[in-house]
Amino acid sequence: MPDATNENHQEGRRSGCCNPVKKPGPVSMDHVLAALQETKEERDTRIRSLFNFFDAANVGYLDYGQIETGLSALQIPAEYKYAKDLLRVCDRNRDGRVDYQEFRRYMDDKELELYRIFQAIDVEHNGCILPEELWDALVKAGIEMDDDELASFVEHVDKDNNGIITFEEWRDFLLLYPHEATIENIYHYWERVYLVDIGEQAVIPEGISKHAHASKYLIAGAVAGTASRTATAPLDRLKVIMQVQTTSTCIVPAIKNIWREGGFLGFFRGNGLNVLKVAPESAIKFYAYEMLKNAIGEFKGEDKVDIGTSGRLLAGGTAGAVAQTVIYPMDLVKTRLQTFACEGGKVPSLGKLSKDIWVQEGPRAFYRGLVPSLLGIVPYAGIDLAAYEALKDMSKRYILHDTGMVSSLFWALFVSKYNILP
Repeated sequence: MPDATNENHQEGRRSGCCNPVKKPGPVSMDHVLAALQETKEERDTRIRSLFNFFDAANVGYLDYGQIETGLSALQIPAEYKYAKDLLRVCDRNRDGRVDYQEFRRYMDDKELELYRIFQAIDVEHNGCILPEELWDALVKAGIEMDDDELASFVEHVDKDNNGIITFEEWRDFLLLYPHEATIENIYHYWERVYLVDIGEQAVIPEGISKHAHASKYLIAGAVAGTASRTATAPLDRLKVIMQVQTTSTCIVPAIKNIWREGGFLGFFRGNGLNVLKVAPESAIKFYAYEMLKNAIGEFKGEDKVDIGTSGRLLAGGTAGAVAQTVIYPMDLVKTRLQTFACEGGKVPSLGKLSKDIWVQEGPRAFYRGLVPSLLGIVPYAGIDLAAYEALKDMSKRYILHDTGMVSSLFWALFVSKYNILP
């Protein structure tokens, strides 16, 4: 945690610059007005003035070009402005234009959202965010930063340089950020601002930060993968058994044979290795996917979120091929284990089976069948990841209104359940 500053100085900052809101009840626009020390009429004038600033041509609506120009006029660099996303979020009737009422509704929703997270970070409820409160919120979200980075974060938001963040400063920093205002998203937004300001190219993919605990995402993916793979392990074993049969067979006799050879645990043979490869496979696939999206976006001169369906298919298919190539030896050993003809229910250990393959068939045997596997995984992974992003975008637009993690989880589950690998 950052070093504590002089206690008297802290108390002076709390009492002299903060504006605590004592209104009871759920967050409403009255709380926002009180935090901003603004009347309803003053707020109406402010929002109308901002709309008119973007509507420089005085046509009564905003389109992509006007939003892009307005963001540039506000000196928001192209590397982290969200003109297309802002248009999409504001444009409720999907006519490609944003009238004043749509713009006003966005402002209402965004200021309420920003006030809620401001209140969540301001644990002392004194009407301002102190550096240590911001640091605590980042740590709870799994994000670590050193003192210099925390100071830079505060400096970008704290316009009067008094060492604290008021709600007005918080609102001004994030008002035109069209995505959900979670602490993770806010951090990634600041990270892009910081990288641009110091003259570096932002090479860290969105959602994969050098400061975020990568182990948390890896563990979460591993737990989810373990549960899903274990639940479907009997079906996977049955599928493999039927695939390697040279004579016609039916499901019921195959199930009886599995039970006769190994009992209940026979249905889960090879599942341990299957579970072990889930975490590295998912980590490699999604990291490669993000990197490839960036590369395709740079090649096409577009942002990675705008690479289109073909770009997503290409990035997803290639990422799937990379992940499959890396973990293929584990997949081959798993398949050999599942189809091993054991006597008396005795199954060889993973180590012995792997050693036998190495000694008797050579190291190349671990990649036997890789090409046919890649021919299947490339279209599968491409469709899998492209469909996931497309469905998630649809949920943000029409169903969940950009609820971030909820839509991600929902469509990840949907796509994983309905994709079929030949």
